[in-house]
Amino acid sequence: MIRGGILLGLASLALAGAVSHSEARTPVSVNDLAIMEGMPKKLSEFGFFYRPRSQESLSAVAYELNTPLYSDGADKLRFAYVPHGETIQANGDGLLEFPVGSALIKTFAFGEGGDRRLIETRVLLHRAEGWVALPYVWNEEQTDARLAVAGARIPVMTPAGENISYRVPNKNQCKQCHVKDGEVTPIGPKVRNLPLSWLAIAIRTGDLGLDTADLPFGPAVAGGRRMPDWNDIEHSSVDARARAYLDVNCAHCHQPGGMASNSGLDLRWEQDDSHALGIRKPPVAAGRGAGGLLVSIEPGAPDKSILVHRMNSVDPGVAMPELGKSTIDAEGLAVIRQWIEEMPAPPSAQ
Repeated sequence: MIRGGILLGLASLALAGAVSHSEARTPVSVNDLAIMEGMPKKLSEFGFFYRPRSQESLSAVAYELNTPLYSDGADKLRFAYVPHGETIQANGDGLLEFPVGSALIKTFAFGEGGDRRLIETRVLLHRAEGWVALPYVWNEEQTDARLAVAGARIPVMTPAGENISYRVPNKNQCKQCHVKDGEVTPIGPKVRNLPLSWLAIAIRTGDLGLDTADLPFGPAVAGGRRMPDWNDIEHSSVDARARAYLDVNCAHCHQPGGMASNSGLDLRWEQDDSHALGIRKPPVAAGRGAGGLLVSIEPGAPDKSILVHRMNSVDPGVAMPELGKSTIDAEGLAVIRQWIEEMPAPPSAQ
């Protein structure tokens, strides 16, 4: 367990330098009654960013993931807010446990440099009764984002040059990815998917009481518990990249208690049962999504694998994931194909 709060320590360091920012103002407390019990109409009501367009914050701490979720190639800016005096706990290499009043903030943007355009910001707010998902759409002036409970469609050009109608999920669609066992929960900030360099900086912010036996440091790293840096092809095996990709992009639904648990697939990083991962596993309900194929993964034969068929489609009812993408992730698909191609065929099929 970690004492003292990883992100809170970094946030305190940021606040200590507030006097150097002439534009900075005292952030609105996320614990204010109007925010904790209501649904703020504008993102600015939270007080997360003192420079909205450049996403500069004195109250929330930026973080990245080793292997990120694919969302049509959008650039994502991730932040975590923890109320002053509160703590975060880490149990093993899974999700960090955030106290009530915390918020996880993720902004989606397209374009680079001065042409970068903020599209939406999703806020996961931890209230006493649980987490709530709130989607906000940015205005043309890039000065603020307004609550979009019903979602939105916004024309954008992806980094691959594709013109798409980008979908901002409505409040209920947010739940489809974030619900486990009937409760809304974060899915991103798992200790095993946070860069070691970031964790090391966080640990140095104070006496956090780190128990290395419970966290993936030292010998545990060599044991493969940490998810790989998606961009570090030289040091990351195809198997590790493929499994990390499935954990991040698919396992929030395809796991026990997830929205797609009835499929029988469990694509979590820690799953080691080949049948649960889909290897030679027939689909529970063979429909159009199966494309006439017989198993989720056919070792050595990606073109006979339902997993590849669905990843390689943008057709509603076939495409996987169902939400969060309008384009095919060519890089992710290539890794999954190579992973399946390199799987040894079972003895009966050789």
